[in-house]
Amino acid sequence: MTIATVHTTGKGRRWLAGGHPWLYRDDVASADAEPGELVAVVDPAGTTVGHGLFSARSRIAVRLVSRDKHRPDDSFWSTRVERAVAHRARHGFLDERGACRLLAGDADGVPGLVVDRYADVLVVQSGTLAADRLRDGIVDTLITALPFRVRAVYERSDAGARKLEGLEQRTGPVRGELGGEVIVEEDGLSFAVDVEHGHKTGHYLDQRANRTAAAQLSRGGRMLDAFCYDGLFAIRAALSGAKLALGLDQSAAALERARANAERNGVGDRVRFEKADCMQDLRDRGRGGERYEVVVVDPPAFARNRNELAGAERGYIELNRRGFELVEDGGTLVSASCSFNVRPADFTAWIARAAHLAGVDAWLDDFRGAPTDHPVLLTLPETSYLKCAFARVARANRVTDA
Repeated sequence: MTIATVHTTGKGRRWLAGGHPWLYRDDVASADAEPGELVAVVDPAGTTVGHGLFSARSRIAVRLVSRDKHRPDDSFWSTRVERAVAHRARHGFLDERGACRLLAGDADGVPGLVVDRYADVLVVQSGTLAADRLRDGIVDTLITALPFRVRAVYERSDAGARKLEGLEQRTGPVRGELGGEVIVEEDGLSFAVDVEHGHKTGHYLDQRANRTAAAQLSRGGRMLDAFCYDGLFAIRAALSGAKLALGLDQSAAALERARANAERNGVGDRVRFEKADCMQDLRDRGRGGERYEVVVVDPPAFARNRNELAGAERGYIELNRRGFELVEDGGTLVSASCSFNVRPADFTAWIARAAHLAGVDAWLDDFRGAPTDHPVLLTLPETSYLKCAFARVARANRVTDA
């Protein structure tokens, strides 16, 4: 049997030798492989330096999965999946009624494949042809490894990354039936997840710990949550004792779910949701003199690639400026970015610029990322993407134009 092979350039060999597991298109000297195949990676001296998953279309030509000369077999993949599940179990993420990221793609050593769990439903998202081929075996291993019965598996392979691979979007049931909305219980908070039509795989699991931290700062005060989606920052704040929490979003469907979530948690009298263009709405509220103890700004990604960084800088500065203008003296702006291309140092610098333009003094009290079910592989910095800054505010004795 002919072994699929990719030969690196000298530059590519040095890149892999530095620890990074991706081989880029211009680091490939030649490839004798079909798209989606597991390939042996060979350096210019003819030495096999590992094995990886090959793409003929993406800028990332090979995603290394092993630095061993022996070709990975089925047990290799099952061991990776079992390791990922064991990690979640150690950190308390496997409550049958809860939710977590079960498999984090490249960060868990299974490139291109993400699996999120909402109670007893698994949602699979594949971004590459190789991940498409691995899907069924990975799902089988997950179902076996979990300590409870999986009711359904649903696919949400509809992310834009598939276009880079020349792949069509795939959505729909894989195993079992959803049987209506999926309800998750998370540390005393109950919420519904729209697995079929919601953002990403139905929910944003990476903000759970940051919601709790922001809620604690809202006790006895008021929170404004911009880009609130299903309302969990606001609802968590109300559950923690906020007098009022206001959520803003452009999606009518998300706001309908957010209102239902508020009622489900018994805080419908202290949480309000409004359909709004958040940037314009924040500007108008600032001009109207509104103030909140906590303001959360958690927008969609402003920079999906490096070419969008200049626009992202302008957007983040403007958004955070509007957020700062609404924070009460002694309150906190909670600002998040889910764009990997935005570096932490740049993000904090932009927030600092926004504070200056808003005419406030600000201190960075905390800077957080995603919880441990979203692991960061140290040799792959791309797996560290979420930034969440907690900036304490003192209102300066000067006035800026709104």
